[in-house]
Amino acid sequence: MITLNDSKNIENIEKKEEDKSLEKTPKTNDIEIEKKLERTRKLSIVEGSFSSIAGGAGENYVSPYVLSLNASNAEIGFLSSFPGLFGPLMQIFGSKLMEKYDRKKLIVAFVALQALSWLLFVIAGILFLRSFYPDLIVPFLIISYIINITFGSIVSPSWFSMMGEITPEKMRGSYFAKRNRINGAIAIIVTIVAALWLDYSKKTDMVIYGFIALFVISAIGRSISAYYFTKHYIPKINFEKGYYFSFLQFIKKAPSNNFGHFAIYVALINLTVSFAGPFFAVYMLKDLHFNYTWFTLVNISASIFSVIMMPLWGKFADKYGNRELLRIGSLIVPFIPFFWLLNTNPIYLILIPQLISGIGWAAFNLGASNFIYDAVTVQRRGIVIAYYSLLNGVAVFIGASLGGLTAQYLNISFMNVFLFIFLISGIGRMIIVIFMLPHIKEVRKETTPIKKNPLFYIKHLNFINGTIHPIYGTLRNMMHPFSALKIRKDIKAKAKI
Repeated sequence: MITLNDSKNIENIEKKEEDKSLEKTPKTNDIEIEKKLERTRKLSIVEGSFSSIAGGAGENYVSPYVLSLNASNAEIGFLSSFPGLFGPLMQIFGSKLMEKYDRKKLIVAFVALQALSWLLFVIAGILFLRSFYPDLIVPFLIISYIINITFGSIVSPSWFSMMGEITPEKMRGSYFAKRNRINGAIAIIVTIVAALWLDYSKKTDMVIYGFIALFVISAIGRSISAYYFTKHYIPKINFEKGYYFSFLQFIKKAPSNNFGHFAIYVALINLTVSFAGPFFAVYMLKDLHFNYTWFTLVNISASIFSVIMMPLWGKFADKYGNRELLRIGSLIVPFIPFFWLLNTNPIYLILIPQLISGIGWAAFNLGASNFIYDAVTVQRRGIVIAYYSLLNGVAVFIGASLGGLTAQYLNISFMNVFLFIFLISGIGRMIIVIFMLPHIKEVRKETTPIKKNPLFYIKHLNFINGTIHPIYGTLRNMMHPFSALKIRKDIKAKAKI
């Protein structure tokens, strides 16, 4: 027979067990969420690999494609300037969509639309082959490129905010370095194969068909990328009142805050870079008469050196901070155009200006992107990256338009017009670094004290690879493209368990 005291004891025991289960539930949920986040980080590398196939086969050959369709220098400039302006405008639209729609649905939908937009490039080639309104083909292609960039830009705020949430602060440098290294290496391989294919197509007088095949591959690669986004775990985000601020407010406050100084600095650097950027390809193909193989080898050599440097810069950022990594990149980037003035041999271009470019831009880009994650809260990342991109888009539009008009209409006899553009670009970068960089401060609290002289870091590079021999470490890093396949197998194996 159960007494009143016994029943009370039973109730107390049951309450204690319930309390214990309630205590365990949040911890269990945290473990499950962390597993989902880890799986998503791995899936992001696989997704990025297929996106890199689309970039290596398609985006890297948009300028040569337009040249093969008889575009003028001004049209080459507009090819960079107009998409550079429309893209950031669409990012603001994309950041507003995040308030109403699930980020995962947005990403999947617009990545799929971007995949389909590559078929517009195929249509442009078919129209050219049939001589259908030949004067309108290049404008049609520029509009097609704007559409392609637009779909990718709409999804950018959702993707950027998602990546910030799935990647803890302490591992951002090493994770994004690994992701960029694997994806970059795959893009390099695809780009080289595409160059060999285009050279073969040109020899058989079927170069337009060769481009068409590449853009079909781009559409397939981006479609698979969209499929992998459906497998991502993307946490839901709640927007609190007061999170939103207008672009005008962003611009007004920019001169008086640290992130504003950073945004203006990067925008001005991009203005000077885009002044010359579209014309390196034109200079190699038109003036130096490189075939597609040499053009591609020179073009992607910087990417190869960036892939090699990514693990170094990633761990450097985790230790010394992203602002310091940005400083290292900023000290290198201004000198890159000057080395193009000294020699036209492709081997020289690969081993000097492109080597320096790969090292410098790897540091600059990784430092800049991770600086945004450190400086901006989760809720405001979408809108801030949209405004940041718009500011850069306006800068790219101005720079590329001025560069295109300069290349088209400037008549000088003392030097090649493209080399003159490169010279002005380098001087502009140098002036901006000298006057703007000192105003940007590190926002991460836990970093190792920096060194005033960047050359002193060379002594301490052993902290990155430990006791591994540098040559062995470099070869090991170059093999990392194949780790995307390993990651995919690991994901499938864990899914079966």
